[in-house]
Amino acid sequence: MPMREECKNFQSRTYDSGEVARFCILDLAPEAPWKCPEGCPSYAPRLADVGWSHGSLVEPALEPMPDVPGDQAAKLLDEAENIINAVGPDILAEVRKEDERNEDKDRRWWRRKH
Repeated sequence: MPMREECKNFQSRTYDSGEVARFCILDLAPEAPWKCPEGCPSYAPRLADVGWSHGSLVEPALEPMPDVPGDQAAKLLDEAENIINAVGPDILAEVRKEDERNEDKDRRWWRRKH
């Protein structure tokens, strides 16, 4: 079953580069962005946009799912997620250090020497 974009748990984000991220906010779609699990118990239609017509700002069509046998796609995506989760804290620490350095620079600019 393809991703059900009408589900209230489906979200998408379009970045400045044009790349689109599509995912289940409950992380229940192991083959996202291509497939929702069959008979997902958390499926619930979005009520806010039922019956609305979507204009041209709707995300571009999703590229076809890679030709990966069986449940290999879900395993591959899990491995990629694990890699991102493993480096996430280090990246966050680097960003925080950079933010602190920038704050120090801002503070020095305002100080006056007497």
